Amino acid sequence: MTNPTGVHHLAISTTRMRDQLEFFTDVLGAELKAIYWMHGIEGTFHAFVKLNDFSSVAFVQGPKVSATDTVTRNFGGSMQHVAFNVDTYDDLLAMRDRIRDRGYNVFGPVDHGFCNSIYFAGLEGMMLEVATSEVALDERAWIDPEVVELVGIDDDMLERLKHPAPFTSQGGTIPNPPVDWSRPQIPYMTKEQVEELMARPDAEVMAEMAQPDPPVKVEPREPRSS
Repeated sequence: MTNPTGVHHLAISTTRMRDQLEFFTDVLGAELKAIYWMHGIEGTFHAFVKLNDFSSVAFVQGPKVSATDTVTRNFGGSMQHVAFNVDTYDDLLAMRDRIRDRGYNVFGPVDHGFCNSIYFAGLEGMMLEVATSEVALDERAWIDPEVVELVGIDDDMLERLKHPAPFTSQGGTIPNPPVDWSRPQIPYMTKEQVEELMARPDAEVMAEMAQPDPPVKVEPREPRSS
């Protein structure tokens, strides 16, 4: 196959590895599957939380990541790189051929143990990767105790990160909590807009913001089966 089948992992730069892992495991329910010294990048940690066996959100924390430097695009909360998924090693080589056939330089595959990857540059300074994994990430092998300690994660927290607390849906009936400005809020809204929006009934917001009509009218497809 000579096209990606999904996102293998999205890597995000961070200056707050411990906090990001706690947020993604507790708020989204994603399980910590790896945290270790990033291959080839001195003094830098790499962590993965599971979306499914072959798709993850990854975090990168190291001396080059800044909380304020937006010039190099290596600042906390920015995309460090995106890795697209292919299903087999042969597919990975086929993607390398395709990229080179279009006149772009690419190197690899690089064997990272849990995946093989090729790397190339995209437009507007994007760092791109295509990766394939034969087996799912095994947290027993890829959670490095040294890095865990350096990040400030104790044994109890590590268990919470690996096994987020279960949650039972209330069918969409839980109301918005009061706005807490110590927590992240939507950055492109003013304080007044956030306060007003989050206080409104969900049905009212949904009705006002709905834009379901496509620009071209066609016969609708069958909805996906559950």
